[in-house]
Amino acid sequence: MIRFKAKLLRPAASKKNESWAFLILPKNASAKLPSRGMTAVEGTINGFRFQATLEPDGQKSHWLKVDRKLREAAGANAGDVVTLEIAPAGEEPEPRVPADLRKALASAAKARALWSNITPIARKDWIHWITSAKLAETRARRVGNACAMLAAGKRRVCCFDRSGFYSKSFSAPKAAI
Repeated sequence: MIRFKAKLLRPAASKKNESWAFLILPKNASAKLPSRGMTAVEGTINGFRFQATLEPDGQKSHWLKVDRKLREAAGANAGDVVTLEIAPAGEEPEPRVPADLRKALASAAKARALWSNITPIARKDWIHWITSAKLAETRARRVGNACAMLAAGKRRVCCFDRSGFYSKSFSAPKAAI
């Protein structure tokens, strides 16, 4: 079990009335996890049980989004210091597949067959590669390319830095507090 304290931060630019918060894991806590990339964990925040996926922060650590439900259950607000106990989850949860990718996979039998045969971590990597596109045209192109690569038997996105440290493809939100 990895134990640490962290300050809940309010995101600088939140579209949902700032109902969620986040925290950045201390580097020594993050170093005890099995991956610098996305990592499913289970544990407690202020004694309240939860399961979540930690995101890499691009600085060789991780961050955790704390939605309103979890924040309220933990009895914490942005600015508060919370106590966490976490451990890697026994099983990696299934990622939420974006609608555009889901639609493309529905009409690409070979790609869909391989998609259902890869690990949840590999699916997360494909999803992140697609959703990290800054332009709609790039995202649409990546959806098409993903289906073509999956149909050709490619199980992983090439040259994908899961930690975000080298590619800067991941980062924690900017904090308002």
